[in-house]
Amino acid sequence: MTCDVALLTDRRYTATAAAEGDWYMSNILADDGLLQAALARRGLTSERVDWADPGVEWSRFRCALFRTTWDYFDRFPEFSAWLDRVERQTRLCNHSPTVRWNLDKHYLADLDARGVPVVPARFLERGSAQPLADVLTEAGWDEAVVKPCVSGAARHTYRVNRRTAADLQPLLDGLLAAEAMLVQPFQADVVRTGEDTLMVFGGRFSHAVRKVPKAGDFRVQDDHGGTVHDYTPTAEQVELAERAVSACHPLPVYGRVDLVRNNAGQLAVMELELIEPELWLRHHPPAAEHFAAGVAAFLTP
Repeated sequence: MTCDVALLTDRRYTATAAAEGDWYMSNILADDGLLQAALARRGLTSERVDWADPGVEWSRFRCALFRTTWDYFDRFPEFSAWLDRVERQTRLCNHSPTVRWNLDKHYLADLDARGVPVVPARFLERGSAQPLADVLTEAGWDEAVVKPCVSGAARHTYRVNRRTAADLQPLLDGLLAAEAMLVQPFQADVVRTGEDTLMVFGGRFSHAVRKVPKAGDFRVQDDHGGTVHDYTPTAEQVELAERAVSACHPLPVYGRVDLVRNNAGQLAVMELELIEPELWLRHHPPAAEHFAAGVAAFLTP
């Protein structure tokens, strides 16, 4: 039987009901449920599907919509091969070139070149032997965050300074043997205030949340004890979020822009998530309608 939209998840999240006390799965199902209901109101059918399920016949879907494929960075060679195969069988949403571009945090350099203010970054390419302490010294940064260029959920994300860089070096050398890494100056506002996250559909702002790390940590993800709060952004933040998304071609159907006040007090993009961002539809249910409208337009010839 054909279906309009495959909502892509991973094998951990294919359940149709959350176990008692499983707030994480409950959140996933709440957001997907809101989107599926909004799609249905537009006459579009949908199914939640494990992206890596070998038994799926992708040609029976009109499009595959990334939602909670939150293991792709741990299975990147497999995921890359899957993209090559599936894009020949159905349409990917967001668009396939956008997905491939946004997989790797080198996209931050592209945004910077397009005039979008981003948190500065130095890239350590695979096989690099440059000591981390030298990177910090050359950049003039006393403290930094190090993470893989292909990553999510704060995987291998470390906070270092010039005194502790040598301690991280053996681990970093092991990581660099297999993948490229990103070094950015630590943004103090993350621990003071948090990250402001703006959701954008079809280039237009929808709603926002503020992500706050737990005491003593800098990671805002709820996987690491961070908390999420409703938030009303400033006009300046909305303008920057929409500008960041509009700098992408073709225009993404959906996206999430994580903003921070940098160490000079200016707004900057921390990350632009265009593949499988959590969108907190449950915090603002009308956003599901905007999302569904974008998907419907994507499917319209």
